[in-house]
Amino acid sequence: MPASPIIASSLKKLFRNSALFGLLLSAVSGCTMVGPDYVKPTVSEPKAWRDENNPAISSRKVEIAAWWTRFQDPVLNKLIEMACTDNPGLHIAGLRILEARAQLAVLVGNQYPQVQQVRGETGAVGGSKNMANSTPGADFRYGELSVGFDAGWEIDLWGKYHRAVSSGVASLESSVADYDNILVILTAEVARTYMLLSTLETQLKIAEENVSIQSRSLKIASVRFEGGDVTELDVAQARTLLANTQATIPRLQSRISQVKNSLALLLGRLPADLDAILTTETVLPDIPTEIAIGIPAEMLRRRPDIRQAEAQLLAQSERIGVAQADLYPHLSLLGSIGLRTSNSDVTAAAFPGSSNFGDLFSTDSFEYFVGPTFSWDVLNYGRIKNKVRIEDSRFQQLTENYRNTILVAAEETENAIVAYLGARAEQKHLQDSADAAARSVQLSMLQYEEGLNDYQRVLETQRSLIQQQDLLAGNKGQVVINLIAIYKALGGGWETFRDKPVIPEPIRASMEQRTDWGELLQPGAIKAGTADKQEDTLLKPAW
Repeated sequence: MPASPIIASSLKKLFRNSALFGLLLSAVSGCTMVGPDYVKPTVSEPKAWRDENNPAISSRKVEIAAWWTRFQDPVLNKLIEMACTDNPGLHIAGLRILEARAQLAVLVGNQYPQVQQVRGETGAVGGSKNMANSTPGADFRYGELSVGFDAGWEIDLWGKYHRAVSSGVASLESSVADYDNILVILTAEVARTYMLLSTLETQLKIAEENVSIQSRSLKIASVRFEGGDVTELDVAQARTLLANTQATIPRLQSRISQVKNSLALLLGRLPADLDAILTTETVLPDIPTEIAIGIPAEMLRRRPDIRQAEAQLLAQSERIGVAQADLYPHLSLLGSIGLRTSNSDVTAAAFPGSSNFGDLFSTDSFEYFVGPTFSWDVLNYGRIKNKVRIEDSRFQQLTENYRNTILVAAEETENAIVAYLGARAEQKHLQDSADAAARSVQLSMLQYEEGLNDYQRVLETQRSLIQQQDLLAGNKGQVVINLIAIYKALGGGWETFRDKPVIPEPIRASMEQRTDWGELLQPGAIKAGTADKQEDTLLKPAW
């Protein structure tokens, strides 16, 4: 007789007793959630910017998803796009999202029967005839064969598995927020490095222009010395100043190369690969007279690190309930069905498989066990309570971390605003000073050529010129860098990539060749900034 009709017939007999179903239904319907439900902490939040009345900034609502495009520099746009595609650190953050997604799938699977196993056993049994109470004529040498299916399901009476899944969802959201935060940092760092490169190239250009001016001064001093109008001291002083200025050029060139190498690292490229991209001289952008930065509440909603801190807090809150569930009784449903038979004609066989087990699939070979089991860790010497205390302590730590993250966000933004406004105010004075220094050089050279003053006045004005021009170039670069710091502090930059797959195609293809990832690696399975929009998919088993 085929095995499947036998099992089907026996299962009907097995489940005639509805008491088992009553027990199951009452257990499931009686589930209660132990542990605290998450409540967002109340923390102090900034209501307004301290410099909101400054005419250089505005609190009107601002869209800064792609703030770097405001500089209208196609090269910068290309560099940021490359960095957000090829940066290894960003790839690692994307893989952490994938890891958290797989871990969530494990937790979702724990809500279903935790044991589901097909088993098979075969063996030879040899009993001792000299054992007490041995039955005369019994078989002491026989073979045994069994096949079956075992299942076990711990009923989630106290919400342990449910809270574990909620914690897993929050952990996934935390990993997505971490990815977004790295995008914010990465875009700002690429822009900052690029603007630093522009600043250094501007300073190099200033040094080269001053070399030209000082070379002309040296030539004039040499002509006047040869004509007997001045002493050799003027020539020596002119040569000294020129050599000092020339010495700054290799230093600036080395610094430019180092900055380019740093930029290449951010892009996930070798330094030599950057030469084909930076084919033209970079130029610092013009700064608008007013920039919009919105209000503090918008900053708090936008910053991914704040979102990450709260997601970590929520995940830890659920872990308290998971730990508390172990303080209460555990109820599980166990079941086993199978076929078992033995054969006494095994005395000459080394393995029972060589014997005849044709009656394995007969009705009389069917066996089963089903029923609930109960366990309760009563005498645990405080271990479980102290595990709960550990989880609660970690929750409080994360509460303080959440509070500190908001304070740090407010500090970063206020500092960036203050630095930006200060550098802007400084720029006007430096521009006036540089213009005056340039005019002084012209006048002093003219008067020197005419013999109206000595060369010391020329030296002083030329030293002042290169110093003021260098300060002005550094200040212009710092104004832009401080503006970038504002955009970073406001949390801008990640929204542009929210629909971008977090795992690039080459990495995805490599991982699929190595491991069966099912649907987890399919394009669009997990996207930046969207974990909280996919709960219907996330809470289903991932095969």
